[in-house]
Amino acid sequence: MKKFSDVRVRMAPSPTGFFHVGSARTALYNWLFARHHNGTFILRVEDTDVVRSSEKMIQVILDGLTWLGLNWDEGPYFQSKRLDAYMTYVKKLLDSERAYYCYCDPEELEKEKKEAYKNKIDWQYDRRCLKLSSAERDQKEKLNVPKATRFLVPDHPVEYYDSIHGKITREAEAIEDFVIMRHNGVPTYNLACVVDDHDMGISHVIRAVEHITNTPKQLLLYEALGLPKPEFAHLPLILGEDKKKLSKRHGAVSLMWYKKQGFLPDAMINYLALLGWSPGDDKEIMKKDELINRFSLERINPANAVFDITKLEWMNGQYILTMSDEELLNHLKPYLTTARFIEQHEIESKHDWLIHVCRLMKPRLKTLSEINEKGRYFFLDDFEYEKDALSKHLNKKTLLLIKKFSAELKIIQNFNAQSIEQTLRNFAKKNNVKAREIIHPLRVFVTGLEGGPGLFETLELLGSETCMRRINKVFEVHGSTSDS
Repeated sequence: MKKFSDVRVRMAPSPTGFFHVGSARTALYNWLFARHHNGTFILRVEDTDVVRSSEKMIQVILDGLTWLGLNWDEGPYFQSKRLDAYMTYVKKLLDSERAYYCYCDPEELEKEKKEAYKNKIDWQYDRRCLKLSSAERDQKEKLNVPKATRFLVPDHPVEYYDSIHGKITREAEAIEDFVIMRHNGVPTYNLACVVDDHDMGISHVIRAVEHITNTPKQLLLYEALGLPKPEFAHLPLILGEDKKKLSKRHGAVSLMWYKKQGFLPDAMINYLALLGWSPGDDKEIMKKDELINRFSLERINPANAVFDITKLEWMNGQYILTMSDEELLNHLKPYLTTARFIEQHEIESKHDWLIHVCRLMKPRLKTLSEINEKGRYFFLDDFEYEKDALSKHLNKKTLLLIKKFSAELKIIQNFNAQSIEQTLRNFAKKNNVKAREIIHPLRVFVTGLEGGPGLFETLELLGSETCMRRINKVFEVHGSTSDS
């Protein structure tokens, strides 16, 4: 595996929208690469879009990185505070005649472009302002015509090696003279990116494949300014399960949504790491230290990755399963109190009981928030019955059997799992029925669910009074609706 010295990478999000899983994976790969090479991970906020950028979205980015534990070594730096630096480089390009002023109205150019596309004609800026005479230029300056600055693209192809996609070539005629400074004095992405990456000593640019068309333009800027070039690696897209670009309906929501749903940061990191990268074997569960040790750009697949929420839930469940009961309780407390299953002041007095609930529910939780649905019956009586499961047991034979068994259940002196099971099996044998003919309906009547943790342990935790109350409720509400 190739080792680099003085590795400096950056995460450079734009605070114009949610910090989603695609951005999180980009941040993770940069972070892993930096940590693997004992390098530096820099956070830079590209906030020059003053209309769409917001403090709220900046905080969302910081919260997302902090939740994942992707600590940055420098920053956050803000492009909006570096405008003077960009002007310095633009002046260098103008002085060396590698850039020129463009007095064209952006709205008029946009109309031309749309009209050309409408007529299926390729459109590029035709260098009309480069061709202006000195007198024409002086006249526009005299009239204070707003001007942008365009880079003068040289007449030669751009070739570079991408660490993921290999050799890439872009012909000069495919690149128009692009704007590097807008009319309002705000730099465009390509100019600001090059200046920042140089000034911050970035050694490797690891970013989304959507930027791969920007790279030739940026390499031309590096060349024109006489600056050393970083290495580039463009990460494949993340697609939904329908193989379409990730959208809100299959994952492109704020990263913090996953936190709210009860996904663990370590599980999310583990899953995102494997969303395009492979360690070279079939191992799937890997903690941060192992990911850092094994990560390399060479093992990133250039093919698009598919975001599978089911796989993420499975992986999250694996992480929950490895927790101690105490750890799980600490993670579940916010969900239990928010749902009003338990009051904050009750947690200490009911600690041991809650630990037992955690122990029973641990193998059944894929996310922490599932405790609100799958474990509701431990805390409240007002749960809904699984409709098919309940109707299956609302027949005369079953109701008579449960009614008869409940009489024995009620008088158990030491109401624990062992005595409950022994009573049930003795009852089944004495009445010549299979134990499951009691176990299945009893579970539904007491918990509302057809499946769940061990029934006898569940009944013990619920207690005799709660169990009897719920069984009686079924008879009161549904007893008369059974078949004859």
